[in-house]
Amino acid sequence: MRLGWGELLVILVILLLLFGAKRLPEIGRSMAQAIREFQRSMNRSDKQ
Repeated sequence: MRLGWGELLVILVILLLLFGAKRLPEIGRSMAQAIREFQRSMNRSDKQ
């Protein structure tokens, strides 16, 4: 399932309302770090 621009915009507006503009960059950084760590662990398990 792919999200279009309209769906992404609705999600962004909801996130802005829930967390506020000041917290969004912090949440984005922590999510990106979690995704990178997950990918690293998946790559390690594939190589074994």
